[in-house]
Amino acid sequence: MTLTDTVPAAPTRLPSKRTVLMCRPDYFTVVYRINPWMDPALPTDTSLAVQQWQVLYDTYVGLGFDVKLVDPIDGLPDMVYAANGGFVLDGIAYGASFTHPERQPEGPAYMTWFGDNGFDVRVPKNINEGEGDFLLVGDVILAGTGFRSASDSHTEMAEIYGRDVITLELVNPSFYHLDTAVAVLDPAPGYENPNIAYLPSAFSAASLAILEERYPDAIIVTETDAAVLGLNSFSDGYNVVIASRAVDFERQLRERGYNPIGVDLSELLLGGGGVKCCTLELRS
Repeated sequence: MTLTDTVPAAPTRLPSKRTVLMCRPDYFTVVYRINPWMDPALPTDTSLAVQQWQVLYDTYVGLGFDVKLVDPIDGLPDMVYAANGGFVLDGIAYGASFTHPERQPEGPAYMTWFGDNGFDVRVPKNINEGEGDFLLVGDVILAGTGFRSASDSHTEMAEIYGRDVITLELVNPSFYHLDTAVAVLDPAPGYENPNIAYLPSAFSAASLAILEERYPDAIIVTETDAAVLGLNSFSDGYNVVIASRAVDFERQLRERGYNPIGVDLSELLLGGGGVKCCTLELRS
């Protein structure tokens, strides 16, 4: 028996066009601390952040994505993390309501953009931080809680979208948003048996059991790759844009038939964000 007889070939995967919203980090800096990644005592380089962000933007354009831009606002240094600005599905934009006062003005800014661009905007009644904690996986929505989004927002989301919403409790402060602990690899609604990747130690025992049961074939990432926000990635079903330092995750993706594309967002990591944090998907 040869090696090719024992190792199944990776499935053929096809990309699908994505439409995303981004925000240039023209005002990015770290002047307060609202997560373990942030340290105002460490210097930040706004021009470098812009350069690194531009590479991500250019990567998306090169993949054929339709990239929309929301204007950055002086005094809102974290607005670059567009994923936190809301959740958009079926043309409905569920707005964000941030936990920390420093970020609260971002919610109305993003909702204004949604309304100006033809989305049906729903003003949130409960604390939530958008796609930071809400991930569409097939036809269900995985919803994080524990640090930022209130579990009441999960009920609100289920009512708005008429989808099953599965609550997952985060327990590690370094992975304070769900999109830092879970990567959605097959993002299209209706996709059968969608793949995810995740970090087990980010979740409570009960939530980990849910993930293990629902996604038995998931990629389990190393603590090392998670520590550079390797899971904070964005996939079109074939191409997966990840942190360039997440080398073992890159290997795992290739073995599963994906095409990982590494980018360096090390400057934006100083604010606690990576690829996915900078990327809000617009699903009409």
